[in-house]
Amino acid sequence: MSTAAKRELRALQAALAAEHAAVYGYGVVGGKVHEDRRAQARAAYDAHRARRDALARQVADLGGRPVASAAGYALPFPVPDSAAAVRFAAELEDRVAGVCSDLVRAASGRRRQEAAGALREAAVRAARWRGGSVAFPGLAERAGAGSPSATATP
Repeated sequence: MSTAAKRELRALQAALAAEHAAVYGYGVVGGKVHEDRRAQARAAYDAHRARRDALARQVADLGGRPVASAAGYALPFPVPDSAAAVRFAAELEDRVAGVCSDLVRAASGRRRQEAAGALREAAVRAARWRGGSVAFPGLAERAGAGSPSATATP
């Protein structure tokens, strides 16, 4: 396997791990968010499940063993109410955008286009949760992160 293919496989695994964390995180969001935003949380949950499944297939197609979901994840802050759930949902999307930006850099062709689309979708969801956007989604999330595995905690 070439160096580029190994780099792409690592980025795919990191994106898969982030999607596992997002699926778990949206379980928390859905349980705490106010009723008027539950449909938004459910749509995001479904999108992340679909993306997780697609990434697992891509990892396997490259000959890798898809990284498994953790049994549980430490939350970055307490989520006792709807306001915290909304902040948490935006944080989840920011983290997913960060690993998607890594995958955009590592991938090429169709996989790169898919990663860019996933980055865009995460940025849009984050903006909807937050009520505003950031200038360069995916890059700000990387500023303080040492590696793509920094997303293991939702």
